[in-house]
Amino acid sequence: MATRALWKGAITFGLVHIPVALRSATLNSGLDFDWLDKRTMDPVGYKRINKRTGEEIAAEDIIKGIEYQDGQYVVLTDEEIRAAYPKTTQTIEIESFVANTDIPFVYLERPYYIEPINKGEKVYALLRDALLQAQRVGLARVVIQTKQHLAVLVPSGPGLILNLLRWGDEIRSWEDLDLPPEGPKAAGLSTKELAMARQLVDDMSGRWDPHQYTDSFKDEILALVDRKVKAGQLHTVMRTQEASEEAPVPFGAQILDLTDLLQRSLRKDGPPALPPKSTAGKSRSGTRALPQPKKTASDATDKTTPPTPGKRRAA
Repeated sequence: MATRALWKGAITFGLVHIPVALRSATLNSGLDFDWLDKRTMDPVGYKRINKRTGEEIAAEDIIKGIEYQDGQYVVLTDEEIRAAYPKTTQTIEIESFVANTDIPFVYLERPYYIEPINKGEKVYALLRDALLQAQRVGLARVVIQTKQHLAVLVPSGPGLILNLLRWGDEIRSWEDLDLPPEGPKAAGLSTKELAMARQLVDDMSGRWDPHQYTDSFKDEILALVDRKVKAGQLHTVMRTQEASEEAPVPFGAQILDLTDLLQRSLRKDGPPALPPKSTAGKSRSGTRALPQPKKTASDATDKTTPPTPGKRRAA
C-alpha cells in the first residue's frame, strides 16, 4: 500500500497488546474548484472577516468562545482548551465486544485499515479470526490528533478495519418522524403485496461491485476539462506553498507469549462488561441514541477555529 501510516500504536484488551498502524481506507476522489482572480489568474484564499463590520481581522485579534445563550458567550483561552484535550495514549483500547449486527450504519463515520507492525502478525490474525468465528466486533476508544473517538474494530477479509463512530448525541432520533409501524401486519400490508415486492427485490438482486457505479457529475466535468485541454484553453496559475505533513509518530512494542497473556487476562478481568444502555431514541436495530445537547466544547473548538487559505470543494 502506497499510503503512509497515519497513526501508530497498539490494540489493547485485557493484557493483550497488538502493535498496529492505521492507514486510510478511502480516497478523496471529489473535484476541487479553486478560486482564481479572473484579472490576474492568481489564487484566491479565505479571509478572516468581522461579520458585523465586514473588516478583515488579524489572527492575533481572534479569540474563541462558546455560545451559552443567544448572544451570550463564554470566552476560553487556548491554554484552557488544550488542557481539556484527552491524553494521547497511542492505543486502540477495546472496552467490550458486541454482536456484529448491533451497531446501525448511521453511526459509521470514517474507516481505516489496521496493519500489524513490529512482528504482531500472529496475534493480529488470532484476534481477527476469533472475532469472525464469534461474529463479534470490538468497541474501542482511540485518540487521533488530540481528538477522542469512539470506534468499532471489524474483521473483514484478511484484515481488521477500524471505523470511527459518531457519538450517541450526534445522532438525531427518528421518533418525531412520520414512519409506518414496524411489521407487515401493523403497516397494513397484505401477503400478496409483500410477495410481489419480494419478487421484485429478488429479480433485481446481484453481487456488490463498487466499480459498477461512478459519479456522473465528476465524469461530465472531467470530460469537459479534457475537451478544453485539447482546444488549448489552459491558463498558468502561480501556486502557493503547501503546508508540509507531519511525520507519523514512531511506536514500538515487545510481543509476549499470546497464550499466557490470554490466560492472565481471563483470570484478571473476567468477561468484559457491556456499556450501560441509553433510554432515549431506540432505533430499529435496538441501539438507542442519546439526546443531542446544544453544543460541546470540542464542537466549538472546531467551529470557531479561523479558516485557513485552501480549496473550496464543489457541491
